[in-house]
Amino acid sequence: MFKTITIQADQLGLLFDKGSYVKKLMPGTYRYMSWSQSTVVVMNIAKPFVVEGKDLQLFLHDADLARELEIVRVQDHEYVLHYEDGQFAQLLKPGVYAFWNLLKKHTFLHTDIRQPELPAEVDRTILPKLAPYLLGYEIANHESGFLFNDHVLQRELTPGKYYFWRGPVSVTVKPIDLRQQQMDLIGQEIMTEDKVTLRLNFVCQYKIVKPIRALEMKSFDEQIHIQLQLVLREYVGTLKLDDLLKRKEDVASFVLTRLQEKSEEFGVQFLGAGVKDVILPGDMKDILNTVLLAEKKAQANLITRREETASTRSLLNTAKLMEENQVLFRLKELEFLEKICDKIGSISFTGGGDLLERLSSLIGETKAANK
Repeated sequence: MFKTITIQADQLGLLFDKGSYVKKLMPGTYRYMSWSQSTVVVMNIAKPFVVEGKDLQLFLHDADLARELEIVRVQDHEYVLHYEDGQFAQLLKPGVYAFWNLLKKHTFLHTDIRQPELPAEVDRTILPKLAPYLLGYEIANHESGFLFNDHVLQRELTPGKYYFWRGPVSVTVKPIDLRQQQMDLIGQEIMTEDKVTLRLNFVCQYKIVKPIRALEMKSFDEQIHIQLQLVLREYVGTLKLDDLLKRKEDVASFVLTRLQEKSEEFGVQFLGAGVKDVILPGDMKDILNTVLLAEKKAQANLITRREETASTRSLLNTAKLMEENQVLFRLKELEFLEKICDKIGSISFTGGGDLLERLSSLIGETKAANK
């Protein structure tokens, strides 16, 4: 009574007697008595060397077996990338692993996860297979990034994609936008020198040129906002309302100049500024509208008087010329008669005589009657 065990060409056997490892068995056929306490574990040499319920160290005492195994030890602070015949196979976590070196060539890349940035020698094409173990960050073309390990600044990152091991070190990347930005001050209540409270809508454009300064300041945008408020109040508070309305463009120039003095402190290039709206209280609007209406009426009256004076002067000059020149007087008289005839449908005369003389005499009689 025998029990037969066959080991194929791509297999090896491990012989155990009463549960203790004895030796390695090469491919072939083996027969054991049915009552024998010998057992054989058949191993596929294309698979990792794993014996269920047995510690790897037990087999490494067999020098003949150990020569046919590739042993890799992964420390607690490591991940190891396992390659078979140059192709990525798997990621190995801390522990001890054994692989048969009979059919395939095994290589291993050790990475220290205490230095979390993914090594450059790791082929980026295998990253989807490593996704559960990685953190990814992307810095856009218009950004600058800053790398922090356990909240300690490491370095500035240029545009690109960056990958880090998930491990004992906390990794954070903070991007800073380097594009032109705009800050709006909406409805800022400011009192002028003559105690008029008004509201201003103001706008400022700027661009970050030293991104590290944006990280060194708490609430960076808020600090620029406050600085803009202070400069605006400083200038408007020295002007009366009328002066402010006349010199709105000067407000922008003053504010921009004062902000540029702070450029180095903020690491910012201030590009432009301007007043969008000046909003007056309701009663002040009524007063200004009344003043404006009175000014326009006065201007209209002045223009009317100037026109009347010019017209009177023109008539006086014409009268003097006609008094001195009878021909001119006669031409003017004919022009006057022409206008009368244009407005009369028909004129009837009885008797003879010259038409112009009779019309002239008619006008003369009318004038005498009016006197």
